[in-house]
Amino acid sequence: MSTPPLDFKAVDDVATTEAARELIGEYLRWIAHVAKENYGLSFDVDAMVASDLDDRSKFYPPDGRFYLVRYDGSFAGAGCLKRLAPGIAEIQRMYLRPHVRGIGAGRRLAQQLLDDARIIGYRAVRLESLKVLSPAHALYRSLGFVEIPPFAENSMEDYQPAATMDRYRLSAVFMELRL
Repeated sequence: MSTPPLDFKAVDDVATTEAARELIGEYLRWIAHVAKENYGLSFDVDAMVASDLDDRSKFYPPDGRFYLVRYDGSFAGAGCLKRLAPGIAEIQRMYLRPHVRGIGAGRRLAQQLLDDARIIGYRAVRLESLKVLSPAHALYRSLGFVEIPPFAENSMEDYQPAATMDRYRLSAVFMELRL
């Protein structure tokens, strides 16, 4: 039995925007639950979803990318690239529904985002991920990412109380790949 085709679709119209809203919301609700259960952290999921979809300077060209993963005829994941600082991009919102995990979709999506980062002209790509998400860290390490100290341009500062930022930094792994 062959594996159904996997492809990526840019978020660029009403249908993909609505699919992205569903997937990003699903991902952020899951991450919020994981953060609360494991680290006692909370953040504003609705504000994050609104920012991700409505702020055209965040994940959209020319400086960013916003992809949906299509698998077996339906959208089953998402991944984004955004400009973090001059010459530096960040991968965010890497998410695959459980039925798509383990078939290489995450690796292909991450590689697409890294290829785009090179084409755009970024010299480095960073990311952050909760420590409990070790399978994701294994993927990133296999692509050449290494751990770095927390970076100042952390997007979580906009979505949770300032008093919890130190706790957040302790709960996360920060990584970078030099291109």
